[in-house]
Amino acid sequence: MATRPLTSDELVAFGQSLLTRTALAEFAVFSGCLLLSWALVRGLRGPQADRTSVWFGRRIFDGALFPVLALLLALLARRLLDPWMPLAAFRLIVPVLVSLVVVRVTVRVLRAAFPESRAVRIVERSVSWVAWVCMALWVTGVLPLALAELGDVRWQLGDNEVSARRLLGGLISAVVVMVIVLWISAALEARLLRGAGANLSVRMMLANLLRAGLLFIGLIIALSAAGIDLTALGVLGGAVGVGIGFGLQKLASNYVSGFVILAERSLRIGDVIKVDGFEGRITDIKTRYTVIRALNGRESIVPNELLITQRVENATFTDTQVLQSTVVQVAYGTDVHALLPQLEALVAGVARVLSDPAPSARLTSFADSGLELTLFFWIGDPQSGTANVRSEVNLALLRHLNEQGVEIPFPQRVIHTV
Repeated sequence: MATRPLTSDELVAFGQSLLTRTALAEFAVFSGCLLLSWALVRGLRGPQADRTSVWFGRRIFDGALFPVLALLLALLARRLLDPWMPLAAFRLIVPVLVSLVVVRVTVRVLRAAFPESRAVRIVERSVSWVAWVCMALWVTGVLPLALAELGDVRWQLGDNEVSARRLLGGLISAVVVMVIVLWISAALEARLLRGAGANLSVRMMLANLLRAGLLFIGLIIALSAAGIDLTALGVLGGAVGVGIGFGLQKLASNYVSGFVILAERSLRIGDVIKVDGFEGRITDIKTRYTVIRALNGRESIVPNELLITQRVENATFTDTQVLQSTVVQVAYGTDVHALLPQLEALVAGVARVLSDPAPSARLTSFADSGLELTLFFWIGDPQSGTANVRSEVNLALLRHLNEQGVEIPFPQRVIHTV
């Protein structure tokens, strides 16, 4: 490890040392470490492994396990080779692997914890730049000197004397703690939601509570690692309480309503509901809002308080069967008594129409132009759409009436002249 920045002559000498035979032998040993790491990860992953996991990733080399194993093998190889030859390449290889481990672990954890967040990519780039810049500064000997200089920068905070190096170390410790907490919460959340089935809403509530609790514990540990006096949080907590009481009432109400919805299971993912004039299927329930997707693809983000305080029409709360109807007119003089059973049997043969309760046809009105017949039928999957099944029923009715020669009358007006 360099204790001072390398001069230009030393940098040239270091570069030339990487071209010697011993350095080439080190690179050959390092290549063997990479191949062995690749083989171990491939054997541990297996064909049925989760390709989105933090350890394995989508490919063998983009997970966290591959650089970790490569680093451990490189450290072992350096220890074994140190008594036999002067080492130059491993002086560069080890910091590079350390930076790669930091980048891979951080990136994979953030993607697992926040899979749909756009800000994750910005954080990934920032972490990558910081890790690689620190690696370059470490190799050139600038980083140890900078840390020593930061240790001399001190100021007084109350009765304690704080240095810039201590704050930087606390910040790094806080980041490490938060990454570990996010890793644990993402793993536990994935295990909770796996194979949830009908209990998906309850498991999502538990997952949200678990993540919130772990993040709170991680925040406390991170603040302690950064050297911040936790007694000051008492005043901060009082201020936050006053803020919630006055300015954050709606936000707090939405969060509380979200947990009430998940706990009572009054609304579940997959339910078809209508609220505030918007109708669709619930695709996700967050602690603050609920996502409702209409059949035309539009999505509505509804605050959870609205789902608690307003009337909500749930088409699939206790039973997924939904009654549908369609209307057709036939000309006066049609044998309705013989036609109605035919139409009922015809509608019963349409896909998605339930046989129990069976379809029914009724003469509902004597219209101006003809006899109005209404056909009632039930479906058991309203989330798949209602307009499409109604269209199939109407097409079947039209085809049958045309085949039977039953007239569908046009609007008629009778004018009497004197």
